[in-house]
Amino acid sequence: MDVEILARAQFAFTIMFHYIYPPLSIGLGLILVFIEGLSLYTGRPLYKEMAKFWTKVFALTFAMGVATGIVMEFEFGTNWATYSRYVGDVFGSALAAEGIFAFFLESGFLAILLFGWDRVGPKMHFFATLMVCLGAHFSAIWIVVANSWMQTPTGYHIVGEGLKARAEIIDFWAMVFNPSSVDRLIHVTLGAWLAGAFVVISVSAYYILKQRHLDFARSSLKIGLSVAVVTVILQGISGDSSAKGVAVNQPYKLAALEGVYKTQTHAPLSIFGIPNSKTQTIDYNIAIPGMLSFLSFGDASAEVKGLDQIAPKDWPHVSTVFQTYHIMIAMWVLMLIFSFLAVFMWQRNTLFTSKWMLRGLVLSAIFPQIANQVGWISAEMGRYPWIVYGLLRISDGLSKSVTANQVLSSIILFGFVYSFLFILFVYLLNEKFKHGPGEIDYSTTYRQQKVVVQEATHE
Repeated sequence: MDVEILARAQFAFTIMFHYIYPPLSIGLGLILVFIEGLSLYTGRPLYKEMAKFWTKVFALTFAMGVATGIVMEFEFGTNWATYSRYVGDVFGSALAAEGIFAFFLESGFLAILLFGWDRVGPKMHFFATLMVCLGAHFSAIWIVVANSWMQTPTGYHIVGEGLKARAEIIDFWAMVFNPSSVDRLIHVTLGAWLAGAFVVISVSAYYILKQRHLDFARSSLKIGLSVAVVTVILQGISGDSSAKGVAVNQPYKLAALEGVYKTQTHAPLSIFGIPNSKTQTIDYNIAIPGMLSFLSFGDASAEVKGLDQIAPKDWPHVSTVFQTYHIMIAMWVLMLIFSFLAVFMWQRNTLFTSKWMLRGLVLSAIFPQIANQVGWISAEMGRYPWIVYGLLRISDGLSKSVTANQVLSSIILFGFVYSFLFILFVYLLNEKFKHGPGEIDYSTTYRQQKVVVQEATHE
């Protein structure tokens, strides 16, 4: 087999497996900040127990994210040595910033978050939770900045020639705020918030169906839905802004995402279809005339560049990019429908008794995960054949000494190791969900607390 295909497959496999966990950590970190804030504000034992339970889930996802992320750094050196040398200055500065602003912040307060419940005061523990949450977000910032530079490189110049050529930063902030970084960062962060919110929604709905931990489940479900409703709206706005940026900065990537083979005005927006690169058409196409031109440039008659502007050998795999992009949008639509319908039923006091809706919410945890995965596929495969857009081709970024057999053997090894890790993750997660937060009547405890406080006040 071809070493380039194997190397790409290995990196895709490892990063997709890794990408299950950081979005969950970021999203759950935000949820924890809200729950602990409510605990601090109300003094209710319920919120403290909720925070303790979701902290355990957060810790598991955080640990898996760290363990699976290390592997990719080695792949840069083994399979993509030329690429690593080419972008070393750019990635090195971004990763150094991640270490300074994210890693030390997370590691410094993580122990307090996990083990400080009875060792520090509530305000200090809330502060530690906030710092860990910020650290997780800072980590995402610098990773997305580095990846966005590969999509829309700025703030650099090239030194050296041939195999010794490399990109050298001449303007750090131009590199950080490259044309796609802000849009992509917002989009990724909101996707992470949705991942965390829908896990909380799913587990809470499961407990309500099973008539277990009802006080906990109802409160958690309300918090998860509140975050989900706001975030899913923001994600729609973010997605529109990101697509507009792609239209300007990476027009041929947009052509692959939307299946635009021929440059045209009044370009239609495909809702459903199957790209056919042989006939350069979309089979079984359901489209809205002029909508792609309007959404991309604010003018239904605007010209949208097609793949006919570049050589066919430089086309991305249009079918894969088109379908994964549209699956991502479909997942967003499902999240929008489920979250708004659930809130509507909550307001009408029918949510907690509707078994069909609760079953749907249990399954909803998979929606943001699918959206995050296929969104990454469409974003990365959409820039083919460039590993750094317009500068370095994927084939030129490969290590010159690695062989196909070496990459294949490592894929098989990683397959076994990651399968074991995933089984272990699911088992541990299931054990935590089976155990639950405990069988305390939190509402009674809170009422009793109020009586004690009132009696003390009267005395």
